[in-house]
Amino acid sequence: QELRPKSLDIKQEELGDMVEKEMASTSEAIEDAVRRIEEMMSQARNESSGVKLEVNERILNSCTDLMKAIRLLVTTSTNLQKEIVESGRGAATTQEFYAKNSRWTEGLISASKAVGWGATQLVESADRVVLHMGKYEELIVCSHEIAASTAQLVAASKVKAEKSSRNLARLQECSRNVNEMAANVVASTKSGQEQIEEKDTMDFSGMSLIKLKKEEMETQVKVLELEKRLEGERVRLGELRKQHYVLAGGCDDAPDDGEAKPAPAPRRGILKKPPIAQKP
Repeated sequence: QELRPKSLDIKQEELGDMVEKEMASTSEAIEDAVRRIEEMMSQARNESSGVKLEVNERILNSCTDLMKAIRLLVTTSTNLQKEIVESGRGAATTQEFYAKNSRWTEGLISASKAVGWGATQLVESADRVVLHMGKYEELIVCSHEIAASTAQLVAASKVKAEKSSRNLARLQECSRNVNEMAANVVASTKSGQEQIEEKDTMDFSGMSLIKLKKEEMETQVKVLELEKRLEGERVRLGELRKQHYVLAGGCDDAPDDGEAKPAPAPRRGILKKPPIAQKP
């Protein structure tokens, strides 16, 4: 004990404390995310109506369900970590167990940070979407990131857990639930985006006669431009195919350079094409 470096002891204590602090920080981030989503919901009801309100409510409800699933995942993961430490540390302290398994501990901390960061980013993206300042694609990417970080957390916890552990089974079930809720966020975001874009492009109510005429002329110009571009691409496609046929034919026919070349001797065994096997 006297020969052990004192700096190592400090590092071990810090590493052990970091696990609990990181899990607590992740839980706080998720609780804060749930509160912010509720605030966004009330704000959306006050400031929007019709299709936009319907889309915002659907997206925010799916985000709320995802946050609840993540909160349950973090709680279950914390319980499983306590079980792992109690069953594996023996007479050692909790900090010594984490220090002894430093690589596993660092992986656990990294996974926990990733989950908390993903939840925070999802809420910020949802806030921008509700305020019509962000992109729907950001929500989709954040949902994928949360699913990936959840898988990382489960994998990190599974390494040291007993196969028969009930907490491990619960954690895996929570992980599947998180993936399902993340998929719901993606689905609600995509359908909402389609609804908003369709409404924005097809809603002509409130336009004056002059505005309608101007929009009509601009649309006619776009149609002519697209038709011209389409015709040009068709011509280009035809020329590409023509050149392709020329090159393909040139490869099959030998060049006529005036010199008679001896025919290559036939190789045994490949004089005739084998029959193509028929599918059952």
